Amino acid sequence: MTQGAVAQQVRGLETILGLKLFERHPRTLALTEAGRGYVGNIRRAFELIADATDALKPEPRHLTISVTPTFASRWLIPRLPEFTEMHPDIDLRILATDRISNFQTDAVDLAVRYGRPPFGPGLLADLLYEHVIVAVASPLLIEKLGPPAEPENLRHYALLHDAHDFWPQFLDVAFPGGAATSGKNIRFNQTSLAIDAAAAGQGLALASLFFVTEDLGSRRLVNPFKTELRVEADFYLVSPRKPRHPGAVREVREWMGIAKAGARG
Repeated sequence: MTQGAVAQQVRGLETILGLKLFERHPRTLALTEAGRGYVGNIRRAFELIADATDALKPEPRHLTISVTPTFASRWLIPRLPEFTEMHPDIDLRILATDRISNFQTDAVDLAVRYGRPPFGPGLLADLLYEHVIVAVASPLLIEKLGPPAEPENLRHYALLHDAHDFWPQFLDVAFPGGAATSGKNIRFNQTSLAIDAAAAGQGLALASLFFVTEDLGSRRLVNPFKTELRVEADFYLVSPRKPRHPGAVREVREWMGIAKAGARG
């Protein structure tokens, strides 16, 4: 429908109800108090209609999950074949963005968020992974430059930074007697890029342990420090308490818990 047709339908509805549902502003509309109360009940009614229609004509269930680009590339995408095999009737749509998505306006059903709960009213939050940060590098680079945990060797390494930039904190913990430094720094806006650069032998990167578990197991990367940095925020799986597709959301939440356990095992 065109914008004019929608406006005409809204005016007709207000005439029938004898109530004003919207405040008209020069460039936008805002719900009145009556409109806010009405929309909640109407939304539930439409959800009942949609559920009844789905039951008559089953189709793939569409579910949108919002994750960061690094979480998508390092954790979610490698596990998608397992998910589609277990749940062929769920059409999982991945929204990879650093922006915090809105469950209502962005039509997001689930989100992986980095921080500390509560994340907002009406939201469920389950701990997915604790944010334990380790340093990683190519084993070939370690062999070439020597163990970076020795201060005299660290100065030969480039430090690969991401947007979080935990290197100052990490070095303070790794070298409590005095901060060791490196004169070389390369900066990336995504952790996944820093990890890939480390695997290519370009320097030392910091990453959440669960992002690099498989790389460490395959020796694509090694952890040359005993230091692990624990920060204040973790990764949580978040969804509305009253989701649009409760069955599908529950299945995805359960699968992500299974996938997490498998990654740790």
